Amino acid sequence: MPAHVAESDSTPDPTGATDPTGATDPLAHERAHLAASRAALRGMREDVQALDIRDVTANWVNAAVLQSQIDDRIKALADLSHTPLFFGRLDYLRAVGGESAEGAEGEGAEGERFYIGRRHVHDAVGDPMVIDWRAPVSQPYYQASRKNPQDVALRRRFGYTAGELTAYEDEHLTDPAEAEHTSRLLQAEIERPRVGPMRDIVATIQPEQDEIVRSDLGGTVCVQGGPGTGKTAVGLHRVAYLLYAHRERLARTGTLVIGPNRSFLHYIEQVLPALGELAVKQATVDDLVRTGVEVRGEDEAATAVVKGDARMAEVLRRAIRSHVTPPAEPVVVVRGSRRWRVPAYEVQEMVDELLARDMRYGAAHEALPQRIAHAVLVRMEEAGEAPDDRVQNTVARNPAVKAAVKAVWPAVDPAKLVLRLLSDAEFLAAHAEGLLTEDEQKRLLWAKPARSVKSAKWSAADAVLIDEAGDLIVRTHSLGHVVLDEAQDLSPMQYRAVGRRCSTGSATVLGDLAQGTTPWSTESWSEALFHLGKADAVVEELTAGFRVPREVIAYASRLLPVISPGLAAVESVRESPGSLVVREVAGGADDLDAAGPAGPSDALDAAVVAACEESLRHEGSIGLIAADARIPALGAALTAAGHAYLAPGEETTAASRLTLVPASLAKGLEYDYVVLDEPAAVVDGEPDERTGLRRLYVALTRAVSGLTVLHAAPLPQALV
Repeated sequence: MPAHVAESDSTPDPTGATDPTGATDPLAHERAHLAASRAALRGMREDVQALDIRDVTANWVNAAVLQSQIDDRIKALADLSHTPLFFGRLDYLRAVGGESAEGAEGEGAEGERFYIGRRHVHDAVGDPMVIDWRAPVSQPYYQASRKNPQDVALRRRFGYTAGELTAYEDEHLTDPAEAEHTSRLLQAEIERPRVGPMRDIVATIQPEQDEIVRSDLGGTVCVQGGPGTGKTAVGLHRVAYLLYAHRERLARTGTLVIGPNRSFLHYIEQVLPALGELAVKQATVDDLVRTGVEVRGEDEAATAVVKGDARMAEVLRRAIRSHVTPPAEPVVVVRGSRRWRVPAYEVQEMVDELLARDMRYGAAHEALPQRIAHAVLVRMEEAGEAPDDRVQNTVARNPAVKAAVKAVWPAVDPAKLVLRLLSDAEFLAAHAEGLLTEDEQKRLLWAKPARSVKSAKWSAADAVLIDEAGDLIVRTHSLGHVVLDEAQDLSPMQYRAVGRRCSTGSATVLGDLAQGTTPWSTESWSEALFHLGKADAVVEELTAGFRVPREVIAYASRLLPVISPGLAAVESVRESPGSLVVREVAGGADDLDAAGPAGPSDALDAAVVAACEESLRHEGSIGLIAADARIPALGAALTAAGHAYLAPGEETTAASRLTLVPASLAKGLEYDYVVLDEPAAVVDGEPDERTGLRRLYVALTRAVSGLTVLHAAPLPQALV
């Protein structure tokens, strides 16, 4: 017997099927529960809005904090009209353990039914009407199967149109007569047209994804996932789950999502709020390290590779420690009529001890005056005095002690240190000896040294070096959990910068080695995790594709043996015949030969505009992806044809669905239909062929429903 499916009419079920409640119109019954749940959510919100805190706070500070918490709670309880309040239902076979719904370890109760949604909703007396998807009792919705039903008799999925419940689909997991089938509603949700920012996948999480989402907070997880495997969504849902399971701990320590660029962060920024989580911060790696300096310069690729090499950490450590010098004379502290003398050799012993402990430079700088002061107090006690801690602190601030510390262990400014390394050949050579070759040192040195930190044209890689130097001086604050997306593109020094932001916490690392498009991109996750400081992380691989059609991913995967040998290809679960069109443009090659790959090509430009117009006849978002150098010409062609277009990061709407995307910004984005302009130009736009082919692989895998590839120049050999 096939699973029962009811569609959008509200007439009684033609099969005569009844809901387990006995209702002869299950769809109407579910709609009534949805309406009641929405009313209950409004009641919850109104209860919070009605709270009077005037008599429960001791002062205005407490009142402000409490009011902020109430405001956040009100926002979290907002009912989004086009977002389903619940998307599934579980009917359990029997009671086990007798625990409450949201506290049970995956157990249910006989005759009980749980509606699974994005947040918890209860009625006026506190009985649950919707269970949070993160609760243990909700896990079987994602994990239960016919082989392991986990005490679930019925799993029901709901279908919605514009926020209205229009269909449901049942799986009787313990019925041997019911055949295994692919959920039509699940498939429809995955293939739903994408307009606007990225949406959550809470209704479609797959068992292997759910295992990662619910991984313990204490461990770091690295997810290797090809295009369309849902790795970004898995990482974001993992944050939401951890905030649910460890809310108090993470409220103290903080969480952070790190993405490759601002366009990407804008694209994903609505996922966590839709799941009720409003306090998670987002940043790029550049945002993390740009503290105190303005990035205005840009390095050549070879120079950036050297600056991003992990050996630079040791160069910086040596350079910082070079400021420590042996004491030239004793320290003499005058207090009243007495003079207390600490000989130079004793001060040297203190310095040697601090160096041996490998303390951070700044911490040692703060500890040294206390050590000297303690030596003075010992002499005072030997002379019969009885000094206390206040006297030690006073001695530590004595001008003689401060002068000695300044001479022996002076303060170091991280930006000034890096400025000197990049400007002073002798200083760099002294601390790079045995680490960097002469050619590498020459690459680091500025042709025209800057006069000051403020006037220097710092690059992004320089900012990472300054951040490293800053951490060698003063420890960087660690967060409770960090999500790092598109991690394959980071340099070793960037990994270190992220790693110190979660040195006492954990991380979720997301990426695809085949999509590494920087000259310094990592070749293996073991290497990346070592530099991140999480060498013991568990590496999970997602190989089932849910976004890119099978025909499209198979075409893009022809590049894998060249760009990432040994990496498993994604196996798409979506069959979509006709989803791939590869079309050669006649006459375009002559134009390109005359003007260069980035120059004007009337025939190719016209073909691209026509392909965009064809794609716009379909529902959903359209992405026109091209080599960065081709963007101005294509923008002009679209404008001339009367087509307005968006830039990456700008939100698509029903009225504005076409986005013009430079290939360098395409990573992590997705569109229902993609038109890819001139693959050869995408490859030629990168410093080497491997990076260019990886960039092309990214561009080829942005489509959800259809991909049109237009070319005038010959295709790369790997695609032929």
